[in-house]
Amino acid sequence: MSLLVTAEVVPLASDADGVVRVGFSRVSLDTVVAAFREGMTPEGIVEQYPSLQLAAVYSVIGYVLALLARLRVSSRPEELPLVSAGYRAEVERMQREVLDYLTQPATPTAKAS
Repeated sequence: MSLLVTAEVVPLASDADGVVRVGFSRVSLDTVVAAFREGMTPEGIVEQYPSLQLAAVYSVIGYVLALLARLRVSSRPEELPLVSAGYRAEVERMQREVLDYLTQPATPTAKAS
């Protein structure tokens, strides 16, 4: 049995006002991160915000924790207040990449002979 490894897209989207939302819900990234930092489990967050999917909450929390760890390692102590703004910039970069990918013209597939 082989293990299939795939890259998962973090379920984040920015609305017209620039608020980063989780999945297809109206729940903001800031709300999910704040709830997690206050001690709520992903299951508790989904219970509190039923429009969220559990997998999306786990994905977002994992992504934010990994990003914060990378930013902390590469930041000096006086830069730590900027860390929270850093994940927003990373989310915006990812969104641009996904949008660029989705708006590329489709390439024709070769027909089997």
